[in-house]
Amino acid sequence: MNTHKVTFTALAAMAAALSVAMIVSSVAAPVQAKIQEVDVSCTNPGGQQPGGQQPSCQNEALTQESENQNPSGAAPPGQNK
Repeated sequence: MNTHKVTFTALAAMAAALSVAMIVSSVAAPVQAKIQEVDVSCTNPGGQQPGGQQPSCQNEALTQESENQNPSGAAPPGQNK
């Protein structure tokens, strides 16, 4: 009978620890999933991509093209300019 109490206590403690871990991970996840603007390419006044300049522009005559991306590098739908 004492073995059942010990087993129940151990299982209850593991369930509580798992619950706390799930709560902490759900709170921490939005911080990691921050969507940031990322440079993706440059275009010149003619609309072409100059060689050797991507993804960040190094000349004032170029237009910087960027998009919003999540940490995995994917562009979320509806998040781009």
